[in-house]
Amino acid sequence: LTVLNAGRRYLQAQELSGKVFVTSGLGGMSGAQAKAAVIAGCVGIIAEVDEAALLKRHKQGWLMEISNNLDHCIGRLREARKNKIALSLGYHGNVVDLWERLVYELDTTGELLVDLGSDQTSCHNPFNGGYYPVQLGFEEGKQLLSSNPGKFRTLVQESLKRHVAAINKLADKGMFFWDYGNAFLLEAQRAGADVAKKGANKTEFRYPSYVQHIMG
Repeated sequence: LTVLNAGRRYLQAQELSGKVFVTSGLGGMSGAQAKAAVIAGCVGIIAEVDEAALLKRHKQGWLMEISNNLDHCIGRLREARKNKIALSLGYHGNVVDLWERLVYELDTTGELLVDLGSDQTSCHNPFNGGYYPVQLGFEEGKQLLSSNPGKFRTLVQESLKRHVAAINKLADKGMFFWDYGNAFLLEAQRAGADVAKKGANKTEFRYPSYVQHIMG
């Protein structure tokens, strides 16, 4: 319902075939995102750093494909988008790399490959394993979290700034991003990312919330 309503409200689309939804997280509640993309009929690319979560969703049948190769992911995205095939593709990697690759595609080809975007990393707990920084692999990140939590925190905040910078570039070209109630925008703001709503008070963000704006 969230994905469908986002399409209806922000794309003025009653059905989402040929539309692309990019997000992250295949763990607890976030695991439903892959299933939702296919039910909605769109192309869903969901990034996840933890291979165990990807394999679990794939075994369940909620995730149709898995890849750790961004070239392959972009190729499958283009193919499914062109042919209006419903697809849930799990990218085994950091969502920041995926967002930055989509910016690269926009910059080099002029093509906006994503229509809808969100995030379901556990940003209510970003410094204790809920969000892994793009600068490190998953295992490296776990080791740093254990050995030097202060450095881990710094890398998370740097990663959040990169994360938002990429989303902002795509949103400026017409992609519609929303907050999924996971404190992503709040933590990004605390990290110094550009998420404030222009001309509004400090508690308002430039992107809508699924509670008030999509489901409300």
